[in-house]
Amino acid sequence: MIKHIVMWNVRGETAQERDESALFVKSRFEALAGLIPGMRCLEVGVDVSGVDYACHVVLYSEFETQQALDAYASHPEHLRIRQELGDIRITRHQVDYIPQGV
Repeated sequence: MIKHIVMWNVRGETAQERDESALFVKSRFEALAGLIPGMRCLEVGVDVSGVDYACHVVLYSEFETQQALDAYASHPEHLRIRQELGDIRITRHQVDYIPQGV
């Protein structure tokens, strides 16, 4: 198993616009649940802390293998969502790791 975590900041002039952008990103990625072979789970959260150093959105997912994660990166539905979101995401951070004992 491999875990794939991505965090973004999103575009918006006001807090309300950023909240709307974050919810848009969340809804689009949640639509991938059940569509990606080898994806064990998918969870998308929107930050509620409000601290200035927090990212706005986080995606947490688990894949059966590295190959499944690699296939996700080029899966047509994933690519469609990335295109649909365009430049709404202004920063991106990612960590992929294999949990201990797996």
